[in-house]
Amino acid sequence: MRKLVYISSPLFGDAKRDHSLAWHACRMAMARGNTPFSSHLLYSQMLDCNDPAQRELETRMSGQMLSLCDELWLCGDVISPGMAADEQLAKEQDIPVKYVSMEEMTFRPPDEQAWEEWTEEPPWPAMTTIC
Repeated sequence: MRKLVYISSPLFGDAKRDHSLAWHACRMAMARGNTPFSSHLLYSQMLDCNDPAQRELETRMSGQMLSLCDELWLCGDVISPGMAADEQLAKEQDIPVKYVSMEEMTFRPPDEQAWEEWTEEPPWPAMTTIC
């Protein structure tokens, strides 16, 4: 049976880059035989995180999904405040935490400049909101 893996990655600053990182982390998890879940990729499509009530709803739903997962993967070289909260919740629930650096990522650009030239883009229009 495939492990259900919660993908946590930075989501602040450059929305296109951050969503692309989450998408590629999910692809990497699938390539390794897991079933990924990324709240960034789902909830940012339907919630306005500039609205405090919707942001709180996103936080609660994400926590509920994390509690169902077998592992938490913290992806990227930066731990954002949201990722730190995910890590704390996982530890409180005895969910194993795996740290996945950019160097370890199978689907990643070789450097920061390559984000713009990356040939494999997520199959959606560029997102402008950060949730």
